Amino acid sequence: MKKSLLFLPVLVLMQVTLLAQYAEGIKLLNYEKNKSAKEVFQKLVDANPQDPQATYWLGQALLATDGGEPSKDQVAAAKALYQKGLASIGSNPWLVVGMGHIELLERGDINSVKQKFEQAITASTETKGKNKGQANAGILNAIGRANAKVASGTGDNLYAIEKLNQAGQNDLTNPDIFINKGINYLKMGGENGGEAVKAYQEALARDPKSALALYRIGKVYQSQNNKELFEQNFDNAIAADPACPLPYFAYYLNYANRDVNRAKEYLDKYVSTADKDPKTDYFVAEYLFRAGKNDESLAKVQELENSVGTTELPRLNMLYAYNYDRKGDSLQAKSYLEKFFANAPADKIEPTDYELAVKILTRFPGSEMQAASYLEKAIASDTSRVNKQSYMQQAADMFAKAKNPAEQLKWLKRSVEFKGTTSEADYYKMSAAALGAKDVAQTMEIAKNYMAAHPDKPQPYSFYRRAAIASDPDTTSGKGVENLQYLDSVYGLNKDKYKKELFLNKYYTILYYINKQNALKKSPDFKVKSDGTKTEIVDQFLAICQKSLQVTDQMIELYPDVNDDNNKFAQSVKAEIQKNYDYYSKPPVKKANTPVAPPAKG
Repeated sequence: MKKSLLFLPVLVLMQVTLLAQYAEGIKLLNYEKNKSAKEVFQKLVDANPQDPQATYWLGQALLATDGGEPSKDQVAAAKALYQKGLASIGSNPWLVVGMGHIELLERGDINSVKQKFEQAITASTETKGKNKGQANAGILNAIGRANAKVASGTGDNLYAIEKLNQAGQNDLTNPDIFINKGINYLKMGGENGGEAVKAYQEALARDPKSALALYRIGKVYQSQNNKELFEQNFDNAIAADPACPLPYFAYYLNYANRDVNRAKEYLDKYVSTADKDPKTDYFVAEYLFRAGKNDESLAKVQELENSVGTTELPRLNMLYAYNYDRKGDSLQAKSYLEKFFANAPADKIEPTDYELAVKILTRFPGSEMQAASYLEKAIASDTSRVNKQSYMQQAADMFAKAKNPAEQLKWLKRSVEFKGTTSEADYYKMSAAALGAKDVAQTMEIAKNYMAAHPDKPQPYSFYRRAAIASDPDTTSGKGVENLQYLDSVYGLNKDKYKKELFLNKYYTILYYINKQNALKKSPDFKVKSDGTKTEIVDQFLAICQKSLQVTDQMIELYPDVNDDNNKFAQSVKAEIQKNYDYYSKPPVKKANTPVAPPAKG
């Protein structure tokens, strides 16, 4: 009995030590110090291969990346570890959740995955004692983590949030539960940033010194371009734990394109706190590029390619492209960026990469559609609405420079629809692009909306008129006249202001009618018999003459002053049309052997 009592403190000490080791390994994973985390969990598994929790976390370390999804090799390694554990330990809840995570990464059936998760929950639920009926909070958190660590749309984030809420009720101290909850919210779209911040704040309520929670709050505000709040939270994360490399790296990226000296300060801090890894050497090569030391950067990139390769460091190809572009070698730059986009995982592509792709590819006529395909990928993968908007505008500008107004219009409309608002500049660009694309229907439709939004601007009326006239290119169908009637209805609301514009539209209309009259008179079926009967063509001619007379009266009404040149023009045209109308509506009766002579002018 005494031996048992003496042995109890030793067991307690061992358990405390084990928990501390778990906590250290998990913290390293959270800080993306994946190499170090793997070493911690590997030692735990080596010490006790039958420990399912150590095996689970080693699998998580094998899957760990610096933000994106793991490679196929990583998934295969973790899967083999979990399968080995299931074979030797049995269907332990930790290993079942691990396999559910693998199935998500392999894009398995979500219902099958959730069955595994529910199986793990049932198996870990307490059956006796004060916690009877409570599911194990660690298992619930692992389920939330699995859904947080896969690509958006792969897991079931609402299901994960439900389980994490339950975990938070069963475990009142673990902040990681709410970190995973925040990530799950963000997986459902950037519009859930507010809910994510609330979750991270719940994590801070449990651990006010959680550098990870502060960093993640900062990342949400950074995606919203809220400089004050993201800097405040990054600074607080550094103060909470100066050994956390994540905020240093975020600051490095923030300053990389703005202040190379400040970027270098944060890069040095990142390198000193992160795992010693080829990836940190890559950022040194990147800094050299940003500092303008292109030859040194290229030498470092070449060194990394030889020692590690572009499979492990896919951004090496992009860094080649950046350096060669800076050195003025567009062919080399194009070659490397194409290699990068062909092979790089989506999570390794940064917003500025798309900007460089557009910049370089537009130097090669005919490559605009290829550049647009990259921008499509950018829109699909980037969660920032600001960045999405920027990509759409880049595409529109690119096609404008390439003199491809049809594609430019497509991207302009998409940008406006995404924004949900239309500025005057948007209306102008869309109208000009539609007109340039010879899409008269769209031009008129856009111009109508432009008029409604900016009735005092002359541009929408000009675009509409040009499109209306272009709708009848050979002036034979009458579509131009028909379409101008809408514009006249708008001008008619303020005749004094738009008198000149109304007159010009009437001028176009009267010329159309005169051409139509002359064409009908040339028809072989244009005949008036001696008894006054007329063919159908003559009736059409007379009907157009009547319309023409109405138009000339409207022109005279606009300029009633008989001394005005516009009035004189309208009066002379009216007189000529009236002469034709009078003659062919009531032609003189032909005397014997005397032909009926038409009016002298058409």
